[in-house]
Amino acid sequence: MEHFNDIYQRACERHGGEAALKALIASPLATDAELAAITDDRWLSSFTMSLFQSGFVWKIIRSKWPEFERAFFGFDPEKMLMLDERHFDRLNNDTGIVRHAKKIAAVPANARMVLELGKEHGGFGAFVAQWPKDDITGLWMMIKKHGKLLGGNIGPYGLRRLGVDTFAFTGDVSAYLRHHQVIDAGLGSKKGMQQAQAAFNQWHQQSGLSLTAISKTIAFSIG
Repeated sequence: MEHFNDIYQRACERHGGEAALKALIASPLATDAELAAITDDRWLSSFTMSLFQSGFVWKIIRSKWPEFERAFFGFDPEKMLMLDERHFDRLNNDTGIVRHAKKIAAVPANARMVLELGKEHGGFGAFVAQWPKDDITGLWMMIKKHGKLLGGNIGPYGLRRLGVDTFAFTGDVSAYLRHHQVIDAGLGSKKGMQQAQAAFNQWHQQSGLSLTAISKTIAFSIG
């Protein structure tokens, strides 16, 4: 496996030097206290945005997001659990949002996930804040297991949007991991995720950079 210094230097060479690369990989990260203070409705909103962006034009979803917030009552998880067929009919005919019945139906299930995982910690944000930093893929798998349609990069992007330090299996990152034989299993499998996690943990020890910055550097080293 490549030492991270080699990856970093290649990324610098491809993107105009170290100063330029640092600007490209810079990302605001939240402290544990800041994560714990994020209310459950914001987590549900973020996961839902990632879900609707999946397979769609991201900027369209972002432009429509105020309408999503209106249609889903600010993503209050308790209110989402009360949605009935009448509400689903309304949502599936609401021209202000992207009408996708399967994704709309996943929102209450994900509201339940947010509430259940956060119950013993005083909120989902506190649950995320206490999760081991060297096992971020374990958090992905927990969210996928207890939620609905939150596999792939949907969970990671939902977390990263609110400041959680996480890598993501973008096209370039996935290509790197396979080409350099960092993994020998599917990226969606438990084994593949654990292999990737081990590699990112090692690169973190070598560089001191966040998982987010490492992920972006890998992408810029080949893309």
